[in-house]
Amino acid sequence: MNKFKNIFLLLLLGVVLFYACDDQTGFQNPFLDIDHEELALADNDTLVKFLKSHYYDTSVDSVKTLIDGKTPLFEDDKLETVSAVRNEIDYKLYVYRTRVGDPSPDTDKGFPSIADSVFTKYSGQAIVNGSDLGTNFDSNTNGAWFSYSNLAVRGWSYGFELFKGGYLKKEANGDPFNGPITYLNGGKGVLFIPSGLAYTSINPNNYTSNLVNANLMFYVELLDFVKDTDHDNDGTPSADEDANGDGDLTNDFSDTDRPTLPDYLNPNV
Repeated sequence: MNKFKNIFLLLLLGVVLFYACDDQTGFQNPFLDIDHEELALADNDTLVKFLKSHYYDTSVDSVKTLIDGKTPLFEDDKLETVSAVRNEIDYKLYVYRTRVGDPSPDTDKGFPSIADSVFTKYSGQAIVNGSDLGTNFDSNTNGAWFSYSNLAVRGWSYGFELFKGGYLKKEANGDPFNGPITYLNGGKGVLFIPSGLAYTSINPNNYTSNLVNANLMFYVELLDFVKDTDHDNDGTPSADEDANGDGDLTNDFSDTDRPTLPDYLNPNV
């Protein structure tokens, strides 16, 4: 009797798991009920609330809670609003520039495109409840290279378009600096990024992230970038392989023989 009872319980458990899981992956989507268009609007409200209740303290190069006599970030003329489309949803991110950047005396490459690889210092924090900041979850004070193809926080692609890189430090006589590689006068500021351009739950890879659907703030300093980055080395800058012109290189598939390979990674396109 116990044997049949155990079999029945196992069958029942199997039925429960079957209906609780996604038919394609076998895993349950804990964010199935989220309306990401509504979340984008809520995220913007959160970011605006934060920008209205904080200011930039130039004495310590940091964002601080607003006090009397200071200009809120939202009213500061150094703040810029950038519109972006991702997963067919309209987003706004905000960029506070403390320094645009000046590559002189090196060649001025202008501003990076959305697809250009960047070399940057950074530190990131989550914006909590529109009023508080979490602890740093990631940072690099020496500089690290990031490519469009492996960028986890897509908001960076849009934010860095507003900065120029710096220049390599040299000896007084113009010779290469006899010390660690040092960049000077790179573009510097703060990125305020909505969750849809960060660790969005639209991407299943973010389901287990502590930062899923969180709005983020990054202090950044653009040291250098690769102008006209060509990810597939086909002679065409990746920024020019955005076939539908929506600013998202990951959803352009022109090669019917390789329908899952984006154009910017496909040397045959």
